[in-house]
Amino acid sequence: MSKLDIFRKEWLEVVFEDKNKSYGAYQLRKTNGANTTRALIIGSIVFLILFFTPKIYSLIKGSIDQQEEQVKAQEVILAPPPPVNPETPPPPPVEPPPPKVDQVKMPPPIVKPDIEVRDEPPTVEKLKEADPGQRDIKGDPTAEINIAEPVGEGPKREAAVAVDDNKVYDFVSIEKQPEFPGGISKFYAYLGKAIKYPPMAQENNVQGKVFLSFVVEKDGKLTDITVTRGLGSGTDEEAIRVLKASPRWNPGIQNGKPVRVKYNINVNFTLN
Repeated sequence: MSKLDIFRKEWLEVVFEDKNKSYGAYQLRKTNGANTTRALIIGSIVFLILFFTPKIYSLIKGSIDQQEEQVKAQEVILAPPPPVNPETPPPPPVEPPPPKVDQVKMPPPIVKPDIEVRDEPPTVEKLKEADPGQRDIKGDPTAEINIAEPVGEGPKREAAVAVDDNKVYDFVSIEKQPEFPGGISKFYAYLGKAIKYPPMAQENNVQGKVFLSFVVEKDGKLTDITVTRGLGSGTDEEAIRVLKASPRWNPGIQNGKPVRVKYNINVNFTLN
């Protein structure tokens, strides 16, 4: 009887013989094994999903954060430094220090026995040759007084550079460069939202960069927008349109005052 399995189909038929098999107990006993197996599989799947969901979420969130932190690099065309004017005179040479004069040190007198005295005191002839230090020199009260004037022009101080209101300064030679409100990353975000890909460029699969130059005025407005190297197919005109509609920048500063600054930038056209 220890090996008796009352859930086998043969015993099930014996137990429910001459009984109402459509009542429900017969069907439950008959499908008990399949239901138990199905419940174990479903429970295992639910457990694995709940166990690995936090790890999958952290991996997805980490990849999204890394993509958001990537900022497009700004390509700036740097102008060469201004040439040195050969007519600028060199600074005057530094005068050499005066020659060193030997001085005779006069220590205070100390009384010692003759045996301990080794160094002989300086003689009058040696004092005449050497400089004993500071001396009082009496002059002639009737002599004319001549005031010595400085010889040569000496080093000149550079005059303060006056700020020309209409001068256009270079980007690399300005004290404080002009900047889009929020930084260059905000400017590229503005370009990504404002640019509309030209239909002709889409049909011809035109992709690449449009290089432009413009002037940031003292009030932050962009003027003199020109294309230095374009792509065509309507991309050059679209880049100019977006720059003209750009919000005002923070102007460049020179000597504490806003000035006009020339700025170079590129707009990237890429088809997804």
